[in-house]
Order: sequence, then C-alpha cells, then structure tokens
Amino acid sequence: MYRNFAIVPRIIFGRGSLNQLGDVLKEKRVTDGGYMVFVIDDVFTDKPLEGRLPMEGKDLLLRVNVADEPKTTYIDALVAQIRAYSDVTPDGIIGLGGGSTLDIAKAVSLMLNNPGSSADYQGWDIIQNRAVYHVAVPTIAGTGAEISRTAILTGPDKKLGINSDYTLFDQIMLDPDLLAGVPKEQWFYTGMDCYIHDVESLNGTFINQFSKSYGEKSIDLCREVFLGENDSAQGDKLMMASYFGGMSIAYSQVGACHALSYGLSYVLGTHHGIGCCITFDYLDEIYPAGVKEFRQMMDKHEISLPRNLTKGMDDASLDLMVTTALNLVPLWENCLGSDWKNIMTRERTLELFKRM
Repeated sequence: MYRNFAIVPRIIFGRGSLNQLGDVLKEKRVTDGGYMVFVIDDVFTDKPLEGRLPMEGKDLLLRVNVADEPKTTYIDALVAQIRAYSDVTPDGIIGLGGGSTLDIAKAVSLMLNNPGSSADYQGWDIIQNRAVYHVAVPTIAGTGAEISRTAILTGPDKKLGINSDYTLFDQIMLDPDLLAGVPKEQWFYTGMDCYIHDVESLNGTFINQFSKSYGEKSIDLCREVFLGENDSAQGDKLMMASYFGGMSIAYSQVGACHALSYGLSYVLGTHHGIGCCITFDYLDEIYPAGVKEFRQMMDKHEISLPRNLTKGMDDASLDLMVTTALNLVPLWENCLGSDWKNIMTRERTLELFKRM
C-alpha cells in the first residue's frame, strides 16, 4: 500500500510577504469574541518583528522560550494559559520563529482540540481531532518544521514527535527577509539539519522518485548556500532547500543521524540542529560522501563542534541514550533495511555515543 499523505495546502513565498499576514488571517476571524494567538520566540521581545504582527482586539501574544527543546509539560502549560485567557477556542495559532517555536505552535494547536496531555500523543497517528487553524512564519530556515507532519517533543519517557496529518500547518509564509541577522552558528546548524535530511533520505532504503526529486534539489541548494559564494539570494535558496528537504522525507524518512541525535538530546538537552551536526560527524561508515562534504562546509564557515560530551557519563545515562535512539524503528529501517537490528546493535550504538 502507498501512503496517502497530506501536505500544507497554502503557501506564500517572497520577500516582504509577512505584510500579507493580516489579510490571510482576516477570513479566519469568524468567532464572536474570538481571537488569534501569536506564538513567538521570546528572542524577539520588543524587537521590530513584534511591532509588525497584525494583532487585533482580544488577540493574545504568547512569547515562548526555546532555550530548551520543547517539552510536553511546557506544551500543556501553554494550553492551560490559553484556556485560562478565554473560554473561547482561538480562531488560529500563528507560530513565528525557528523549528522549536513552530513545533510548539503545532502542538498547542493540536492540544486545544484534544483531551489529556501532549505526552499521550507522542507517536504516529494517535491524534483523533483536527487541530485549530495554524500558520507558520519561519524566521530561520533548515529544520523543515514548516512543512513536516511532526511536532518534536521531549516527554517524561521519551523524545518523540506528535506525528499526524493534523499536525501539518494550514498555511505557511516564507519571507526570506526574516532570516536577516541570524547568528552564524545558528544559521549553520539549522541549515545542516536540512542538508542531513537530504543525505539520509537520498541514501535510505525507502528512497523513491518522489523523495529523490525533492531531495536532490534541496541538497543542490544547500551546496550553493554553504559551499558557493555569498550572494543576495542565499536566504531565498535556504528557505526553498528547507521546504524541499521536508518534502523529501515526507514520502521516505530520515536515518541514523536523527535517531542518534534524539538520544543525545533526550539525555543531555542538546539542541536539534547542533545535535545532528555532532552526531553526523561520527557517521563516516554510513554516510561517507555526506560526512566528507559536511566537513568541507564546516571548514569553509569556520565551525568547530563541541567534543567530549559523553566523557565521564554514567552507564545508566549512556544506556538511556542508546534505548532512545534504537526506539526510532522507522529511521533505522530506512537507514539500514529490515535487518537493521543485527547491524546497529546496542554495543555498536553505545560505542558511537562514547566517541562523542
């Protein structure tokens, strides 16, 4: 059977397109006493971006902190805050920020229409009710969060996304102007998340012409951005690379790097982008050409990765890392095939983490 997957139905791309957000939201303001919730990274507090938000009437500005990866407890607290603000369900949730902020917006929009804790829905297709209308406005490019059906969360027992067709945004606005001023390291780590998506998809056992077509274009754009000469279209290229990279894994999957990075993040709290970079640098045996090119990109942009993260860790913590990584079965199946358990043993996984 072939997957009948959903994609984001409405997309606006172009410099200055944020100015159209008010018009986009106008037709969704349908409830008497209704309001929109703007979920924005608190790094923009009192910055010009906040002043550009088309807020009206009872609209709520929800500044979120992404110093740590989004946790299920944080999502539950934000949902409770919105419900305490009004008995009326919002007409829409608008996420503005990087991948973590967009994942928060996705998770909040789901949980406003589904009972219980967000931890109850970590997994594949557990969500029963459609999300509140939700919009993505990425301010950094590479994670693919704007196009993915996953809201990645760290729960009490695991790091795993809420994976559902209902997770997908209803609208995305890709404005390359919003990428201006992103710190170099963050720009690089997030962009490498996209590059690694492509490597894992293109080298996976799930590869097909649909995924290959998007993945090849995405990786070519990444090469232009990270190995080519700097030009005025870099932001435009990286935004489209992120979009195409997300589409590439929609009909395939990521692989070993993302599985291992989940273990690193769950135990050490390492942020996703840098976690993927740290992990990828040790995967020569699985992705030799990709790792070689990745190191060329690091050299060109003078990026140095943290080392000795797992040095001195106790056995219980290392064992939890291994368990977290190996629980991501679809990622390993894509990477190594149906016999993956005999290839990526607990011992081999543990040795990889010890090298980090």
